[in-house]
Amino acid sequence: MFSKHNAPKAEDPRLKAITEAIRVVPHFPKQGIMFQDITTLLLDHKVFKDTIDIFVDRYKDMGISIVAGVEARGFFFGPSIALAIGSKFVPLRKPRKLPGEVISEKYVLEYGSDCLEMHVGAVKPGDKAIVIDDLVATGGTLSAAISLLERGGAEVVECACVIGLSHFKDDCSVNGKPLYFLVEPRLQ
Repeated sequence: MFSKHNAPKAEDPRLKAITEAIRVVPHFPKQGIMFQDITTLLLDHKVFKDTIDIFVDRYKDMGISIVAGVEARGFFFGPSIALAIGSKFVPLRKPRKLPGEVISEKYVLEYGSDCLEMHVGAVKPGDKAIVIDDLVATGGTLSAAISLLERGGAEVVECACVIGLSHFKDDCSVNGKPLYFLVEPRLQ
């Protein structure tokens, strides 16, 4: 587990199981990308539960009122974490997926660009939020999520991902917000 504020806890046997449960799909969605497929992690009840439990243990006593999940894979982890720590879950969705009034934030990916949207009023001033996603590669998606939440008045306490690229070990932050991730990507 990596964070600017925590030393890695590589001795935790759950981390090895989490790493091994993630399938690597070469050249997806385009040539040169080693896609980290967490859907295979979801198929293993114990590993999936361990993943959630690690995040819950970290956030349960931090006064978090919002768990914001990034579409789509942040939706796999975010609601369970929110329920366990007694917080609201706020979905951050792709364009035109949310009914009603939304605010938007465009961002650049490692292989393109995209946009996230959030319902107006989903967060309020004084809310303490964490952002959950499956993987951080460039930080673009998390940066957009931070911006949306802050525009709504929330204080983003930390971003959390299951997988973080190794260059984030040295600077565990995105837009000045702490970044916490469990494992590094597998190469095969």
